[in-house]
Amino acid sequence: MKKQQIQSIYLMRLLAMSLVVLVHVTGAYASVLPFAGDAYEKYHFFNRIIRIEAGLFIAITGLVFFYQYKHKTLTKKLWKDYYKKRVSFILIPYIIWALVYELHKVMLGFGDLNPAAVAKRIFFGESYYQLHFIFLIVQIYLVLPLFIWLDHKVAFFRKYMFVFGCFLQLGYIALTTYYPVSPFPLFLQLMGTLLLGGWIGLHYDRERAKSRSWTTAGWLSVSLLAGSAIAIYYYHAGTLNKMEWDNIPYETVNYIFLAAGCYGIFRLAETLSDILSVSAMSKLQQVASYSFGFYLLHPLVLDYVSRSIPAYSNYLFHVQILLRYLLTMGTCFIIIYLFHRFVPYSALFFGKLPRRSKQNEQDKAS
Repeated sequence: MKKQQIQSIYLMRLLAMSLVVLVHVTGAYASVLPFAGDAYEKYHFFNRIIRIEAGLFIAITGLVFFYQYKHKTLTKKLWKDYYKKRVSFILIPYIIWALVYELHKVMLGFGDLNPAAVAKRIFFGESYYQLHFIFLIVQIYLVLPLFIWLDHKVAFFRKYMFVFGCFLQLGYIALTTYYPVSPFPLFLQLMGTLLLGGWIGLHYDRERAKSRSWTTAGWLSVSLLAGSAIAIYYYHAGTLNKMEWDNIPYETVNYIFLAAGCYGIFRLAETLSDILSVSAMSKLQQVASYSFGFYLLHPLVLDYVSRSIPAYSNYLFHVQILLRYLLTMGTCFIIIYLFHRFVPYSALFFGKLPRRSKQNEQDKAS
């Protein structure tokens, strides 16, 4: 039986992609605005409370893969194809862009091309500030088949997968707070939203039916309150150092922020996907399909946009940040679109993209 396409995923990807860029664009407040001033405090709060994008991307990963594999027979051929696609659509684009950023840093005068150092940075996702997340994503893709196998074999795990995710994530964070078990970050810090997304994928029809319930607003409100709490706490304890930092309560409330937010956003996206027209969803789907490309490309574009639109500590700061955001988003889209349409093997640069024939039909129709 052919599975229905989950349209809400594209809206979730679009939101996550937009928030990633917004976090990095608004981050200019830290170096431009007067420290601890009124505007600084407001931008700090805004920049912290929109940081649901990483959890949302991970939840989408869980949703997509557990939904796709829930009725498939798990064979060696299936997993061989799975790993082949991960290498083609994730690992190769990552390595290409890591090398691009290594060269970019040298051009800016603060990098080096020592082969051993470059190889180490690429391996650990340290070539540029956004690439650490890909290091965690690759780990997740390596172990994801194990959790899909557990879903197929253990009914209790399948039923309470989101609970297992919560305990794995918070347990790992508690352990590393007192006893660091690894010199580099491990995928376990993302298990909460991964298995929450997987649980939604396994029970998609049931959860979709709840999307118009009043409880959707409740989940989003819980996320907003939790996000506000950690943003305020981070400001006073992590930025101003007026309070003692306690990592476990912070990470616990942060998990509530991410889990409630991802679940609420899934429900909201389901509602919106039912309301939007087919043509509107088709256009949004095209932009959302570039999300991985946006993630890889946007810091490079933002670097040059920031040089073209300087930010000053005055009333123009808000306008300058808005212009930076719009120009970065627009430039990224145009670059990926042109690669997608005219450059052979563009997936090597930007990951999995829609088939060109389908894209050309959409262009002609519009």
